[in-house]
Amino acid sequence: MRPTLHPHLVNGRFGDPALFVELLHRRDSILFDMGDLSPLSARDLLRVETVCISHMHIDHFIGFDALLRVNVGREKRIRMIGPEGLIEAVGHKLHGYTWDLAHKYAEDLCFDVWETGGAAARFRFKAAFAGEALAEPFAVPGLTLTHAVLEHHGPSIGYAIAEPVHVNVWRNRLAERGLAPGQWLQALKAAVRDGAADDTVVATPGGQAPLGALRDLVSVEPGQKLAYVTDVADTPGNRRAIADLARDADLFFLESRFAADDEALARDRAHLTTRAAGEIGRAAGVRRLEPFHFSPRYEGAEERMLAEVREAFQHLPSMAGHG
Repeated sequence: MRPTLHPHLVNGRFGDPALFVELLHRRDSILFDMGDLSPLSARDLLRVETVCISHMHIDHFIGFDALLRVNVGREKRIRMIGPEGLIEAVGHKLHGYTWDLAHKYAEDLCFDVWETGGAAARFRFKAAFAGEALAEPFAVPGLTLTHAVLEHHGPSIGYAIAEPVHVNVWRNRLAERGLAPGQWLQALKAAVRDGAADDTVVATPGGQAPLGALRDLVSVEPGQKLAYVTDVADTPGNRRAIADLARDADLFFLESRFAADDEALARDRAHLTTRAAGEIGRAAGVRRLEPFHFSPRYEGAEERMLAEVREAFQHLPSMAGHG
């Protein structure tokens, strides 16, 4: 199975938290947190349509301006979700600039912002980003997003995103039928994923065909799941909630801020140690654990940190570098 979710730690394991997730055969991408985004190209930033914020500490939120700057003057909708206070924070960011020239643009950039407690608001460029009511629920097309409200110094939101199912295209069968791969396959996969009837018409490179005649081109498999948690205290409640959120994830990005023997420091700062991260990953039964958000005090000791996580996780065979 070719995975749908392709994550990349923008600043490696030591830098500001920001996880850029590309989606196979889709133009949009997802950001979990937005610390320093300067390593991302303008092309990458223009693909971002979903942003999931854990909390608004500066190292998780400073990249908002970079995302805003590259998208001003474009027809674009960016959905954001995060803890209580996110709507106010986004509003303050946007209102820090003067938008008296917005009427000269035909394009309308829109930030739709949801808080995990249920509040929602829309900020539109053409309205000088004045807050507007937003009634629709948060949703990422083709994917399911779940969250958990966790304890840090205040609330910190953990996330898990998953495909309901994974629809895999058999390229050899396409070739046998003389059908070229392309964007049309997204409509085919969506129809299969959504349980459409066999008589549903699907556009193909040669015209149109009923879904029933195209089903043999694909197979349906369990969907991929990715979880992301950072800046959380090591408490029994957090451990239970994190393990439930990340249960059976294929990839789990979990903060591991302090070394195992700095447990007292981790407790004081409301962060996890490498040992705690490994134990939580094991309890969640995740397939692959990716520790990150290492404290700068351990610069030059990355292998030691990874080894401590690996020892606690036990069955982790290897951890490929991200960043």
